[in-house]
Amino acid sequence: MSENEIRKLLDKINRTNAEVIFNQFYNLCYDRFFRIAYYYVKNEVWSQEIVLDSFMKLWEKRSSLHLISSIEDYCFILVKNTALNYWDKEERRRLHFKDVNTEPREQAGSPEDDFISDELFAVYVKALDRLPERCRQVFILVKEEKKTYMQVAEEMEISVKTVDAQLQKAMSRLKDEIRKYI
Repeated sequence: MSENEIRKLLDKINRTNAEVIFNQFYNLCYDRFFRIAYYYVKNEVWSQEIVLDSFMKLWEKRSSLHLISSIEDYCFILVKNTALNYWDKEERRRLHFKDVNTEPREQAGSPEDDFISDELFAVYVKALDRLPERCRQVFILVKEEKKTYMQVAEEMEISVKTVDAQLQKAMSRLKDEIRKYI
């Protein structure tokens, strides 16, 4: 979904205060939000809760969303921060119930590396959302859900060659978008 499409829906929500329109926005953005959340917490149940929390925050701030210059970036940061806060809360809860003698966990990387990784992931998510529907679906099934070409072909009722062609198209477009960033 493009920035303009998101903005139009949010403007309509703001003007009419309509839950039905917000529900459309929810249905259009849920997968994207879920992928962002899952990237950070690596837990499906937590990711679902994070997405719901993020949409609740958007609903609460619906009257001021028109002031935001890049709603795509805003949504990405909102979901990312919600995910990190959720993970931190769960980690503290886990440590609270764990033995006091546990080893402190190591820092994965420097803050600069984390920032670059987050920024690159945001570029990836935006590029993935801009792919044609079938192309995006094939890419997610093969690369993120680790299904075989045959499984994807059967699930989508297309040929294995079509799966390959769609995957190549997706990879090419994603590489182009990421190359622009790098």
